Amino acid sequence: MVTAVTGSAQTNARVLTPWRAIGVFGLVSLAADMVYEGARSITGPMLAGLGASALVVGLVTGAGEAAALLLRLWSGPFADRTARYWALTITGYGLTAVCVPLLALAPVLGGAGLAVAAVLIVAERIGKAIRSPAKSALLAEAAGAVGRGRGFAVHKALDQVGAFAGPLLVAGLITLAAGAVWPALAALAIPGAAAMILLIWMRRRFPAPAAKETGATAGQRLPRRFHWFAVSAGAATGGLLTFGLISYHASQTGRLPIAAVPVLYAGAMAAAAVAALASGHLYDRWGARVLYALPALGAAAPALALSGGTAAIVTGTLLWGAATGVQDSTVKALVADLVPAPRRATAYGVFAAVQGVALLGGGVLAGALYDRSITTLVVVLAGAQLFSVICLAATLRMR
Repeated sequence: MVTAVTGSAQTNARVLTPWRAIGVFGLVSLAADMVYEGARSITGPMLAGLGASALVVGLVTGAGEAAALLLRLWSGPFADRTARYWALTITGYGLTAVCVPLLALAPVLGGAGLAVAAVLIVAERIGKAIRSPAKSALLAEAAGAVGRGRGFAVHKALDQVGAFAGPLLVAGLITLAAGAVWPALAALAIPGAAAMILLIWMRRRFPAPAAKETGATAGQRLPRRFHWFAVSAGAATGGLLTFGLISYHASQTGRLPIAAVPVLYAGAMAAAAVAALASGHLYDRWGARVLYALPALGAAAPALALSGGTAAIVTGTLLWGAATGVQDSTVKALVADLVPAPRRATAYGVFAAVQGVALLGGGVLAGALYDRSITTLVVVLAGAQLFSVICLAATLRMR
């Protein structure tokens, strides 16, 4: 538990308790998720309205997601080496808070609108890459005093409230604006500003690890057990469908109208929040073996989500959401427990890069197999989840 601060922070503000720090971090993520999840829910239609082809939409969104994951290989070690956890966190959230509302200007820029929108979308994802390892290291510091499973779970649950509310807010504003997208994007400046105010307020009340502490073990290699777990989580990620393919299947089969897709996504985000809370609580009670649930969810989700029945598609999508909730909460708790504190941001950066490569490979494989044989696709994805179980078992034996 952090019990003291130095310098001006000591004279001007009292240090937040761990639970209060986790709660404020959660509110920041709630507001920020409203911004970027709200925008992501209509990125495809927005780019299409600016003249983008399906290929351009795929390239822009794919480049953004790749940047969000792979650039953490730089931002994680940089955070540990310099101890600028707060500076990186605030800079990353600032890019999100600025870039998304600026997308509202793209329709009035004529021929340049599409290029500007593409740059802003990728820049917002770069902001995610800049902040994530540093923020996760700060969150792990706070959660260490109360149970990392529960700490990351509460944060993720609040995060998912924003991921649930953002798309619904955007859908409502688009309806009120008779189909126009730009008013909804402009309105997202409000939660973006709220996130930045909370961050600046919190920075003076929750100090980051000192640079001298961070540098002590900066040259150490990441533990072998961490690498096994990164491979396990990568296999689970690569073997999990993307929501893009799920929604494509649902719309192509005619089981769901286009207007229902954002609502389905919101439901998946709600399932993610519930799964994060449940798995985090069980992690603190039972330990890391609770993560065997992740490949089980990952194997079941495609089998249902790619079926021909509406109920099965909805159920599979909710399981997909539950899997993503565990991935982004309890999985991070185990990373923090496997790696020494001064190397956590580095570990989170490497971990995200492994997941990014797996996500790209899994997405390409799933897209290629979908048109040939859905049954083969489901079997292959289940095989990836089985490999994840094997690597997870190896990790736990090392612990």
